[in-house]
Amino acid sequence: MNPETPTTLLPDDVPPGRPKAHQPPAGAATRAAVERGGSRFAVWVVLLAAAGTFALTMGVRQTMGLFLSSLNTATGLGVGSISLAFAFGQLWWGLTQPFAGAFADRVGAGRVLLLGVMLVALGTFITPFMTTTVGLIFAIGVLAAGGAGMAGPAVLMAATARLLPANKRGMATGIVNAGGSFGQFVMAPIAGALMVSVGWGNAMQVMAGLVLLALPAAFFLQGNNVQAAASGAKTMGTGEAVRLALRTPSFLLLAAGFFVCGFHVAFLATHLPGVVASCGLPTQWGAWALGILGLFNIVGSIAMGWAVGRWRMKSLLSLVYSVRAIAVLVFLLAPKTGPVVLVFAAVMGVSFLSTVPPTAGLVAKFFGTAHMATLFGLVMLTHQVGGFLGAFLGGKIFDATGSYNWVWYIDIVLAVGAALIHLPIKEAKLVPQPA
Repeated sequence: MNPETPTTLLPDDVPPGRPKAHQPPAGAATRAAVERGGSRFAVWVVLLAAAGTFALTMGVRQTMGLFLSSLNTATGLGVGSISLAFAFGQLWWGLTQPFAGAFADRVGAGRVLLLGVMLVALGTFITPFMTTTVGLIFAIGVLAAGGAGMAGPAVLMAATARLLPANKRGMATGIVNAGGSFGQFVMAPIAGALMVSVGWGNAMQVMAGLVLLALPAAFFLQGNNVQAAASGAKTMGTGEAVRLALRTPSFLLLAAGFFVCGFHVAFLATHLPGVVASCGLPTQWGAWALGILGLFNIVGSIAMGWAVGRWRMKSLLSLVYSVRAIAVLVFLLAPKTGPVVLVFAAVMGVSFLSTVPPTAGLVAKFFGTAHMATLFGLVMLTHQVGGFLGAFLGGKIFDATGSYNWVWYIDIVLAVGAALIHLPIKEAKLVPQPA
């Protein structure tokens, strides 16, 4: 069990009673309520704002795989070329997060989220007009993915972690993470229905409009920055924190494991509909498989958030990667029927993003929350390098062999490796943190 921490303090960040001159210009009421006594209403407002933002941005991004076949038919570019745009998006989503996190650490999450949501909507809206690989990379890979990175987990997880004591962060990150899963569960069937009723191009533009529903969340999170220069809470600068992280073996092992997670998640998000189609099943099974993936990820995220406070986080991560390897192996050997695909999607959903709460928890435990958005952004970058390879190799291997089997073989090997490399991680504080 994690030691109890008084709920009246903001651990690792801004102590109560900081000078009024350094209060954030907006969102101060929410933070002040938490500082005075941990107002449950104020905390839930922040959690729901963060989870809702993640639901909309993640929900739209994770349904883009449904449009891959339609984009291929409309442009004639080939699955491999279109997969390059999706793969670049995975990489760019990761590249934006350390910088978005560093900016949010200084000025608050609200401004970053506002710009991010607008870019997701713009990139998604113009995608149907793109007819070249470069155009698709710009719309999907730069605008939409970059915006989603700015409104992604590095900023959102740090924003919520700063408001809660250490023993509550696991559940908080689980709730925010579950928001992304809920978005996928809801958005995938909506996207599938829109494609049938209004066509794929119009469906994508409707999805762009839905993303804008996340804009009000920026107001509730806009004052959630560190302001540590005023409080004296930071013990080192951002550059020093990054250099320390890169010299820490446990942090590097954690990042390496998250690389594997990215490979797995991006391959499923981009190519699961194609996997279902290659099994000879109708299109709707692909949409429902994505929906089931998101639904059971809600279960996995919340369950993992609960478990983080009770077991070693590195052991939980090893368990998740072991489950993935076994599930993929069983799926390869099983008959490819609709019910089998949905059961496989459910098992994958439980482990899909359940790696995020313990990964974020370990970053916070190592270094505190003062630089968490920046450092978790670095870990997310390695995740998305893996995501680039998962999305890109999925299309290339399918084009070369007519099957996804070799991608699954690679995935099994990587999952076993990830399960093993988490075991040497030392769960210890590396930076002095305020009580």
